[in-house]
Amino acid sequence: MRTILATIALVTAFACNPPSSNPRFTITNTDTVLFHSFVDCNMAEAWIGDTFRIFPGKYGEDTVWGAARDLRFADGKHAPAAFSADSSAFRQPQLPPIAPIGAPGLHGAVWFETVYQSSDDPSGKTLYAVYHNENYPQNLPYDAATGQGYINHLWPQGLQGPTSPAAVCRIGIMKSVNGGHSWENKGLFIEDLQPRMILKPYNTSNTFAGGVGDPSAVRSGDYLYLFYGEYSYPQAYDSASYHKDKEWSGQCISVARIALKDLDNPQGKAQRWNGVAFEAAWNDAGKPIASLQIPRKEGGSAASSPEGGFHWGPSVSWNEYLQSWVMLMGKVTGPSWAGSSIYISFNQQKDLSKGDAAQQWSKPQLLLDRPGYFLWYPSLQPLDTEEDIKQKHTCMRLGKKARLYVKYIKPDRSIYASAHIIEFEK
Repeated sequence: MRTILATIALVTAFACNPPSSNPRFTITNTDTVLFHSFVDCNMAEAWIGDTFRIFPGKYGEDTVWGAARDLRFADGKHAPAAFSADSSAFRQPQLPPIAPIGAPGLHGAVWFETVYQSSDDPSGKTLYAVYHNENYPQNLPYDAATGQGYINHLWPQGLQGPTSPAAVCRIGIMKSVNGGHSWENKGLFIEDLQPRMILKPYNTSNTFAGGVGDPSAVRSGDYLYLFYGEYSYPQAYDSASYHKDKEWSGQCISVARIALKDLDNPQGKAQRWNGVAFEAAWNDAGKPIASLQIPRKEGGSAASSPEGGFHWGPSVSWNEYLQSWVMLMGKVTGPSWAGSSIYISFNQQKDLSKGDAAQQWSKPQLLLDRPGYFLWYPSLQPLDTEEDIKQKHTCMRLGKKARLYVKYIKPDRSIYASAHIIEFEK
């Protein structure tokens, strides 16, 4: 296994010296750990008592890729044990059924991206999974009464060529009261509606027609803050007035929040950042985090373009050693979400509810580059140290050192693996 992954691990260790106001970090090679189950998302996880539990995979219907029942969970006495579990150790939770076309309920495919563990339950078994959800006009046709769903007219093509449709992503919430053995769908966190979908002839990225997805959620005070990718037009799309600069202005990493008290009935309760405050509706356009946008003069571009030019897929954690939020993200540089690098950003505003604190992210710095690969879904994971176990660290709360996990993709295969340790310095 180490021989197969040797080319991934051969990266010179380096230390980054950012502006003096930002934390420093060093990334070094370590033994390679290969994950033994399907991953195509951020890693959702929680400690259930003294058990570290992870929830990778995909579940549901998919017009392009077919039905999936790969959303599973595995346990360990600490994070490294769960991440190195054999494929036979992964089990399927009980998930809500997919609703028939035209009926209310859960539609499309689901990936768990974050698990928030309710502090109101001393057993630790009450979990809220924030999920990425993908649909198409074929399985979620437009419903004029609700405004949800999509119209199959001038629809852009998807990842499998002209005969495949592009997806639309949404973000929802499920709940478990038994530590993740079974889940109940609670509804949508945020979504973008049909009028803001980017259609032909301008959408040529072969990925999304629009939507919100690839989220990471963290608690701050009385709210769950959602950092996510925004892939729609920032106003109603009209091919006659479309402009690439206008599309770019509304993309890509954005933030919304929802009160913890609303997690059991989330739909319609979340608010997006509108440039001044969290006052944009859950299904309306907000404003992206400006410091995380790639300026047009530096190669930034629209998500519907095959040229890339944006950061995506945030993975956010609170670092107790730094007393700072840390965000990892990918960078798209070509068609079909091509991009060989991972970036890092910091936000030293602990309370995200104060003013524009949720916007105060540093300019992304290069963390890792592997030419020849697509690098997707980076995350920092706890080690098996006494401190990490005692503090019950997860990808949402970490210390001075952590493992870096990334999905490495080549045309012939893909793997989810770790070959690096990151260490922070104040």
